[in-house]
Amino acid sequence: MISEARQLLNNYIPVAKTIAKMFGSQCEVIIHDLTQPQSSVIFTINNHVTGREFGQSFDHLVKQVLLSESFKEDHLAGYEIETDDHRTIKSSTALIRDQHQQVVGALCINYDVNLVVQMKEMLETLLPGDFVQKVNAEEVQESENSIQNVEEITDQLIQKIIGNSRHPLMKRHEKIELIRFMDKKGIFLMKRSVEKVAEQLGISKVTVYSYLDEIKKK
Repeated sequence: MISEARQLLNNYIPVAKTIAKMFGSQCEVIIHDLTQPQSSVIFTINNHVTGREFGQSFDHLVKQVLLSESFKEDHLAGYEIETDDHRTIKSSTALIRDQHQQVVGALCINYDVNLVVQMKEMLETLLPGDFVQKVNAEEVQESENSIQNVEEITDQLIQKIIGNSRHPLMKRHEKIELIRFMDKKGIFLMKRSVEKVAEQLGISKVTVYSYLDEIKKK
């Protein structure tokens, strides 16, 4: 049976298709179901841009979106990521909440700007040197409300990641794999995340740190 979160997120598929068709083949749009963090990708169009596939997990959500000082009002627009083949991608992410204001998903737009960059470089060689002006990005100061919002979102991610896998006879290696996944996704970059993970797994903070040390040594 399809979950309420999935039903809600499916409503965004026409939006994703519209964005992709509007901006062409270099524009990839992805919908994530964040109630299933380990396999969050439920829809993608023009996925040749980054190679994201159905059933994969989120990648930049914590490290580049939630931790950004510019993340406000559940969205971050215009941040850059780099593909494995060193192409620059301009990305935007908007979170999706359900009727209870819980974050259940994300809509991500990835645009391959390499052709645009090449055109810009060509124009700069043709135009007079003082024609091209650099514009300094405006600095955005993080508010207390924004910090609290990010912590709540991270808490929900931790609960979903562990809650979807936890069982009474959970073995040590299973806990380590969960911690490995969360470490890879940047969960432990967030404040008090070790304490929260320890509580959810029913282990001590010392044990979480020892698992992280073991993961980093491999």
